[in-house]
Amino acid sequence: MGEIVHDLPLLLRGAEFTVVVCAISGVVGSLVGLVFGMARASTSRVARVVSAVYINFIRGVPPLVILFFAYFVIPLAVPGVTFTIGFTVVLGLSVYAGAYMAEIVRGSIEAVPTGQSEAAEALGMGYLAKLRYVVLPQAMKIAVPPGIGFLIALVKASSLASVIGAVDITKAARILSTGNNEPLKMMLMAAALYFVVSYPISLLGRWYERRLGVRSGVAAGEGWV
Repeated sequence: MGEIVHDLPLLLRGAEFTVVVCAISGVVGSLVGLVFGMARASTSRVARVVSAVYINFIRGVPPLVILFFAYFVIPLAVPGVTFTIGFTVVLGLSVYAGAYMAEIVRGSIEAVPTGQSEAAEALGMGYLAKLRYVVLPQAMKIAVPPGIGFLIALVKASSLASVIGAVDITKAARILSTGNNEPLKMMLMAAALYFVVSYPISLLGRWYERRLGVRSGVAAGEGWV
């Protein structure tokens, strides 16, 4: 018991780092995804092409390579520019998250029945007004389940930050296992902490789905159409 109490401070600091970078990356990535997802589903050919290049390229590159690029390549390409490890992790994970969230947003927008858009146009709404008041409110309901699922995956992907020296949950567990020669115990504790971080996101997603279901008159437990 005493050993566990001794190991907890470093693990909790690692958990704090993981929570902070995932929270910031999740918010920034969601905003980036919203912009590029709307562009991907827009009527502008230029916007569709630019967003498609970003989405397809980033989704085809491992997140570890993105982190390496942010940590090693950018400072070499732009002399004098240095990032802290925390900023580098947030930057890399935000770029990574933005591409996946953009695809979720695009799919959700395209899942909204075309009759809704046609009705908005018949009322004289412009493209932006139609998107804001008709399409996006319905698309966001559709985007919640896959979006929550991706945010949980983002928490797990954040473990790659340990490779560039960030002291997250994984790095803290590795440091402690080297010191006490008990890798199994440390990795089990790390797994438990990842669960503690991830499970509330799942609960929040379920609560939000139920709330949306009540607002839209959908009975709790029914799937989105």
